[in-house]
Amino acid sequence: MKLVSRKLRSDSSELMYLLDSTSLTLKGREFDRWTLDNSTRNTQGMKVHVLLDATTQSPDWYSFSAANVNDIEKAWEVPLRQGALYVFDKGYCDYSWWHAIDNAGALFVTRFKKNAGLTVIEQREVPTDALGVIDDEIVQLKHRRPGGRANPYVATLRRVTIARPDKTALVLATNDLESSALEIAQSYKERWDIELFFKWIKQHLKIKSFLGRSENAVRIQVLTALISYLLVALYKQRNAVKGTLWECLVQVRETLFQRGATELSRYRRQRRYREDLALKQGRLF
Repeated sequence: MKLVSRKLRSDSSELMYLLDSTSLTLKGREFDRWTLDNSTRNTQGMKVHVLLDATTQSPDWYSFSAANVNDIEKAWEVPLRQGALYVFDKGYCDYSWWHAIDNAGALFVTRFKKNAGLTVIEQREVPTDALGVIDDEIVQLKHRRPGGRANPYVATLRRVTIARPDKTALVLATNDLESSALEIAQSYKERWDIELFFKWIKQHLKIKSFLGRSENAVRIQVLTALISYLLVALYKQRNAVKGTLWECLVQVRETLFQRGATELSRYRRQRRYREDLALKQGRLF
């Protein structure tokens, strides 16, 4: 992970990370022994939590948990870097964690929940060329949360409302008070990349079915897939391979056990043998 992201840190000062989790369904013989007690109404199995580097499209941090563990519990383990931007869905709505990100000198873009208690401080003017932006407001969370608990996030936030065709408007929350509303909307749109990452790794690196049925065997297979992904990403990066990561993976698979120098030497020996044989036999015509 460090090797893949090293080039990013030397080439760019902007860091954007996408945080999400994916569920692995594990049911049946032997799986039930360790997944049934921690199952939810929708999922039986385990979760893989990943922090994806948006620039290199590679994982920067990962963790495992049972299916019934809330995503926000694992979010507290995510390493926070000063100056970075963290993008995540409203499943990570925890004002204490938002406060921790803010204290770390980092930014975040996420979504407000429908029942979020907010006080509007300032209504910003929306530029005429900001198509799709309905509202851009400076807001503050109410001092008390449900249950009478004190709210640790007392700084101002920004609420950006984005129109979506044939869907309800998207209400974004961020502590970035400087970027334009469209830039914030674009940052949240890029969160879809981590969904594509999960789909890619499940489809191409075969973690939909498992060779072993113990928890350790499942973890090893998932880690093997992550290592394979990182190795292919490193190969593509270091050799400046053009094309998609999938095309690079196909190339590696086809040539993994080939040795260019050995194949060339063998070809030259065969060619010399045919030439010598032709000289010794002479020509019939």
